[in-house]
Amino acid sequence: MVGVPTALGGHLSGMERTPAELRALGLVDAIRLRPRLHRTGIRDSGDLPIDPGFVPDADPRAKNRARICDFLPRERDLIASAFGASDGLDAGAPDSVLFIVGGDCTAHAGAMAGLRRARPGRRLAIAWFDAHGDFNTPDTTPSGNVWGMPFAMLCGRGDRDLVAACDGPTVEERHAALLGGQVLDETESRMLAASPIAQFGAGMLGTTAGMAALAAWAGAVAREVDGLYIAFDMDCLDAADGWAVTMPEAGGLSLLTALAAVRTLAGAIPVAGFGVTAVTLANGDGPKTLDAIARIAEAAFAA
Repeated sequence: MVGVPTALGGHLSGMERTPAELRALGLVDAIRLRPRLHRTGIRDSGDLPIDPGFVPDADPRAKNRARICDFLPRERDLIASAFGASDGLDAGAPDSVLFIVGGDCTAHAGAMAGLRRARPGRRLAIAWFDAHGDFNTPDTTPSGNVWGMPFAMLCGRGDRDLVAACDGPTVEERHAALLGGQVLDETESRMLAASPIAQFGAGMLGTTAGMAALAAWAGAVAREVDGLYIAFDMDCLDAADGWAVTMPEAGGLSLLTALAAVRTLAGAIPVAGFGVTAVTLANGDGPKTLDAIARIAEAAFAA
């Protein structure tokens, strides 16, 4: 488990406090108490030092570019080091997996870099759960928020310094999927539609046919990769349920649908890592959100 306490990617503070706040709320115990995870050992590698974790920046192309380009390689190296160390748990064992606690979604780009650095020969797929596409670049962004770019960055798209900071590309786009995306900028939407990236909307995943399509995608990708990273921005869940997220969106996934989707993916492709991001506990029901995180982690890791 690695905390990435950053909100540097955008215009709102709060997420830089989330890793510490989730720990204080009982995140580790909540995961250990899940029925299918109670025998799982958790090796806590602490939080990546990021100070300050939020700085206002008016840059219209890429807010806090230099700070983000500083911490992403450090996140990569912390993860790679954690997988190479041993202190009672065999961190380098084939069945050990990564759990990222964000912070904003730039944390996922560093996570993919860390997983690749830890085991360079491994081919990874990514399932990006998010109400937003996070597929902008400095040339397409309407806001300058880098937290709207990490999915593109790890696919190798965007300005050279941002892509290099996360060792992009760390995934082939035909091995990537966006799940729950519904609030997309026009250019971002066009880029995604023209790419090999699979898209599964909230409405589609709520149907038997949609879940079957996801299972078919996962089965096909499983034949070409060695592992899967699940990037889970909690705002992909329907805002009507009162989740403590930074940018809630109506009409998203129900928790039950999200759990079914994660189980479908994890049942087809070995999970190398799971990361949860975009939680702001002041914005909703913290204990309920904590319980949902533990349930989603169980769906990802217990397969």
